[in-house]
Amino acid sequence: MNKIKLAIFDVDYTLTKRETLMEFYMFMIRKKPNLIKHLPRSIKAAFFYLFKIYDSQKSKESFIAFIDGINEEEMKDLVKEFYHKRLSKILYKDAIDTMRKLKKEGCLIYLISASAEFYLNELYNIDIVDRVIGTRFTLSDGIYGSKIEGKNCKGEEKVNRLMEVLENEDLEVDFKNSYMFSDSLADLPLFKLVGNPYLINYRKGHEEIKILKWR
Repeated sequence: MNKIKLAIFDVDYTLTKRETLMEFYMFMIRKKPNLIKHLPRSIKAAFFYLFKIYDSQKSKESFIAFIDGINEEEMKDLVKEFYHKRLSKILYKDAIDTMRKLKKEGCLIYLISASAEFYLNELYNIDIVDRVIGTRFTLSDGIYGSKIEGKNCKGEEKVNRLMEVLENEDLEVDFKNSYMFSDSLADLPLFKLVGNPYLINYRKGHEEIKILKWR
């Protein structure tokens, strides 16, 4: 079996110019102004994470409580509108150009992010994207909840989720000739996996990983 090459992209501040969960929250407040009631809880979650009172999973679950009780059909309509009105407007042109270049060179394009998979799935609208992997939230009897299903897709968990997909689809990867793009060293587990790692708009120098400036 021939090995495939991957071009893996983080999403927030790598593919996008802004943080997608905050963008989604602001979109939702405009759609449903009563959701402003969740703002104090969201600020508390961010504050507690900053001072290491909450871990990233608990902080995210607390912040995203505004999705509790939204049914699946309504969410489909909401995230579709979110993509067209906000998410599609904050993509780095350089990121899309790089994706298209690597796709032509035979890479599969994988987006792996700690952000919520239910709205990141709208990035399949980018016709060269092969796989979106994000943090999954509970969906029970057609109703969304703010509890994370499994683990927050961050750090080493990104590698675990990637390997799960590759195993399920019986894909063998040429990691030496694959690529990884991220704005953060939190993605070091994925950086170490590939032969071509790149940091995006990273403010400091780095001895081992080349830095690219994207706009």
